[in-house]
Amino acid sequence: MGMAVGGAGGPKSDINMTPMIDVLLVLIIIFMVITPLTPKGLEALVPQPPPPGSHDESIRTVVVSINEDHSMMINQDPVEIGALQNRLVEIFKTRAERVVFVKGDPNLEFNWVAKVIDIAHGAQIDKVGLMPYKDLGQ
Repeated sequence: MGMAVGGAGGPKSDINMTPMIDVLLVLIIIFMVITPLTPKGLEALVPQPPPPGSHDESIRTVVVSINEDHSMMINQDPVEIGALQNRLVEIFKTRAERVVFVKGDPNLEFNWVAKVIDIAHGAQIDKVGLMPYKDLGQ
């Protein structure tokens, strides 16, 4: 057990670890606070194929299609934008899973898709997914 007191060997320069540990602890706390605040993207819904052996697959998925001329269809039934909310409420009266998919024409302005999403949320639809538009002629 020796203790170094200045003298024979001259001044000794050792790094004092206490301030470095304090800085490290402060940095750890800062990173712990910042980490939960990282931005998170929106959840995306992708239509899943129906399980094998199920019948009535086409009735289960509800897709609102918006054409370039602003005409709309729910699955294959044409619908006007004024009647869309009432029609969605009627469709989802007896369903537990409240999911609708929207697909718009590539040449369509996005505000039409946004209107349909807003109408779907007004009809108490839990989740609204976006689908790519595929022309039947392609």
